[in-house]
Amino acid sequence: MPELPEVETVRRTLTELVVGRTISDVKVMWPKIIKHPEEVQEFCTLLRGETIHSVGRRGKFLIFYLDQFTLVSHLRMEGKYGLFNAEDPMDLHTHITFTFEDGFELRYKDVRKFGTMHLFQKGAEFDVLPLKKLGPEPFSKEFSLQMLTEKLQKTERAVKAVLLDQNVVVGLGNIYVDEVLFRAGVHPEKKASSLTPSEVERIHKETIKTLQEAVDKGGSTIRSYLNSQGQIGMFQLSLFVYGRKGEPCRVCGTEIEKFVAAGRGTHICPSCQKRT
Repeated sequence: MPELPEVETVRRTLTELVVGRTISDVKVMWPKIIKHPEEVQEFCTLLRGETIHSVGRRGKFLIFYLDQFTLVSHLRMEGKYGLFNAEDPMDLHTHITFTFEDGFELRYKDVRKFGTMHLFQKGAEFDVLPLKKLGPEPFSKEFSLQMLTEKLQKTERAVKAVLLDQNVVVGLGNIYVDEVLFRAGVHPEKKASSLTPSEVERIHKETIKTLQEAVDKGGSTIRSYLNSQGQIGMFQLSLFVYGRKGEPCRVCGTEIEKFVAAGRGTHICPSCQKRT
């Protein structure tokens, strides 16, 4: 699933591709992607004639700001956007097309069909799900060391489970939680409430630092991620543990291990991330 750095990269490329374009038609080939409004025809009708003024991001959600409406899009596992000429051949897995007045089309492709779209009146998008209960952005003032300390002290959950919780902090998924915890020297199964102040401080610092590095490098190309211009991310070349099972730790040389924690495949260096 694309995490904050990948979604931010998609947001930036979409800004270059679609801002200023006016939608003349919308076609939905897989209605289950549309979650609001319930009637797909209403979704299509409301978008006709709307101009895209900017593309934002909240956590892992893309937000298209139009004249009267806000389109909230979650890519989930395999969702991708691309800009095409209307005459270009349609990919088998293209499920939604936004045709613009200038003859170009923004196409949404999703092999797994897990992506979602919600259309709201402009200004109402943060008052309802899926955006309403999201935690703070990791680059924001709200994501303070004090805030993170309080969240971790209040729960008996494993620290990895807490960091994956989008109500605590948005944007972190399996890849970056593994990387943050390695860089912080913390075992992912350690109980959150048992973390020392120095461990929490390192987690806070490395969350911001790791995500910023990943954004700067265009995200991580794991499996099939591409940005909206078909370019791969390069942060995977900097990964310390994720996807490196059996390989030597870049810091100490110990073999990277993989196991299940918080219901997810988890990578650690057993020497750099001791449980006690």
